[in-house]
Amino acid sequence: MLHVLTWEKGSNYDTIWRRISIFAEKILWMIIKHCFFHIVLWLVLLTGCVDSSRQQMATISVTIEPQRYFVERIAGTDFQVNSVIPAGQSPETYDPTPKQMMEIGNSMAYFKIGYIGFEQAWMKSLEEQNPNMQVFDLSKGMALIENHENGHHHHGAIDPHIWTSVGGVKVMAKNIRDALITLKPEYEARYMQRYDSLMREINDLEILLKQRLEPVKGSSFIIYHPTLTYFAQEFGLNQLCIELDGKEPSPAQLKELIETARHSQTKVVFVQQEFDQKNAELIANETGCRLVRINPLAYDWKQEILNLAKWIAGDEEQAD
Repeated sequence: MLHVLTWEKGSNYDTIWRRISIFAEKILWMIIKHCFFHIVLWLVLLTGCVDSSRQQMATISVTIEPQRYFVERIAGTDFQVNSVIPAGQSPETYDPTPKQMMEIGNSMAYFKIGYIGFEQAWMKSLEEQNPNMQVFDLSKGMALIENHENGHHHHGAIDPHIWTSVGGVKVMAKNIRDALITLKPEYEARYMQRYDSLMREINDLEILLKQRLEPVKGSSFIIYHPTLTYFAQEFGLNQLCIELDGKEPSPAQLKELIETARHSQTKVVFVQQEFDQKNAELIANETGCRLVRINPLAYDWKQEILNLAKWIAGDEEQAD
């Protein structure tokens, strides 16, 4: 045996060593495969538990992302919140996909914003198809405004953009709180506590907005779609809209708007990704206004409102 295992005298040593190496590699590979199998199995089981947890968690559907922000602030993790309108899509004209219809159908409740185009077109059908789904109107108790675009009154057309004002958000938050208590009355204390915390934050923000906008009270801004009607009324501002009655302006209307903007010394033109920017760019070029992209449909409502105030007040270097 010593003769076989001696390097100098063992002519079969290399062969034996290769066999040992191959055998060791096979053993190592079997161990790796065994471990890998158990790791994958563990991940699958873990994912299954998470998916099961999500499926068991009650779902609330909302129309737009700012609603999701406020529902999650008060509900915490008690509900999964499903926002229907995707980023970059207009809630005035959006049509839901079959998958979204199923997601809405699996919801315990739907929190509607009130009068936005998507809800006007689809809410009745959604309620009929899902009779067990509770529907809550977050605009309940709000002093609603009828659309006025550049002085033109559109009778019966309610402006739905209540989330763009502090007062509107306070109404929404109260309605969300009450709806959550209706859905899960056993958690009333926690919803009241979170609501009170949110209201303190909103009140502090309101003070800051008034400080920023008081010096420019009475000034004007231009926007394509009349999204900021409640915001403008709340802080004594004039909203000049490019869109008139949901349509592109005529050349004569565009000329009138440019003259109005010059006369009122308007400083900013707001554009949104959901709408065409061609006319906004033209007006900015003709008037020397700064062209600013905003997103009133963003999830981070507080930051978006702060940015609006900064741009209108002329603090553009501080806007995020």
